[in-house]
Amino acid sequence: MPTLATTVDGLKLKNPFIIGSGPPGTNLNVIGRAFKEGWGAVIAKTISLDASKVVNVSPRYAKLMGKDGSEVCGWENIELISDRPFKIWMDEFKKCKDMYPDGVLIASIMEEYKKDAWIEIVQRCQEAGADAFELNFSCPHGLPERKMGAAMGQDCDVLREVCGWVMSAAKKPVWAKMTPNITHIEDPSRAALSAGCQGVSAINTIRCVMGINLDTLRPEPSVEGYTTPGGYSSKAVRPIALRMVMEIANLIRQEFAGRSLSGIGGIETGNDAAQFVLAGADTLQVCTGVMKFGYECVKPMCDELLAFMAKHKFETLADFKGKSLPYFTTHADLVARQADRMAARKAAQKKVVSGDGEWSGDSFVQQSDALAKG
Repeated sequence: MPTLATTVDGLKLKNPFIIGSGPPGTNLNVIGRAFKEGWGAVIAKTISLDASKVVNVSPRYAKLMGKDGSEVCGWENIELISDRPFKIWMDEFKKCKDMYPDGVLIASIMEEYKKDAWIEIVQRCQEAGADAFELNFSCPHGLPERKMGAAMGQDCDVLREVCGWVMSAAKKPVWAKMTPNITHIEDPSRAALSAGCQGVSAINTIRCVMGINLDTLRPEPSVEGYTTPGGYSSKAVRPIALRMVMEIANLIRQEFAGRSLSGIGGIETGNDAAQFVLAGADTLQVCTGVMKFGYECVKPMCDELLAFMAKHKFETLADFKGKSLPYFTTHADLVARQADRMAARKAAQKKVVSGDGEWSGDSFVQQSDALAKG
């Protein structure tokens, strides 16, 4: 009978579904709800040492609806990291581990380009009971003036240096969260892994403008009539996320065997999750999906993933992790493969008779011609 239980970087998870960093992990109350519903782990909303500089606005979300107006296909947010004081977070981390000792709690952290700050936040989160870290190098819109988030994740030299600072202090597993707002996702991934991070998470949201209201002529979400480009998520980004997960998985196979990969981007069903595992992911993060369907969505996702595994007789996630990777190739190789197939088919059609038993009444003339040309 298949099982979803898995161990990743020493973290024992009852299933691979993880609450992605964001509103679904914004305080102890909602983190507790996630554990009660059966999520494999929770990544808390990104925190920093000084929350006083974080000021969120409202509205801060916008939706892209399907043609019939009933389905949310895309979701934009201009939300910043947590605006709650760091001390409160440390108190809640401790309470969380007391209340849910078996729950895997992952701290998402973000700081400025200051070694002391990164080391301090790692040490204090560890003392408060965090089981692992996710380094937010990927928020596409928040605090770029402080060189945080994607502004840091787009600079491989800076990213590698910061990961080195973190690894010098971390006693727990560390994942670096990648921004998709870059030409080659392998470059920052390689930087993080070469600095010693146990794993990579991908992808964070894609920088976007959701749309412009044709009545008011103002872009949305509109805050006092103005907006700023935000982060795009939900099912519409899944094809992009799958491509980048595949690229990172190939990098890990070739250069960093044994490192982990947490897949993110439009996962809403067990079948979505299966595709990410087939593309090389160890775990599956869901954030916007929880905002759309609630914490209880984890159960049907688990059920559907188990059904997929049973259908293909996979007992564990490891049985099919990366199983589709060998089937990705170059366009030139596709052309060569197709040419080889067509040549083989053509040769088969022109096969000459080598024995009397091979003559056919329907193709007698063609077989005769083939022998004449041979």
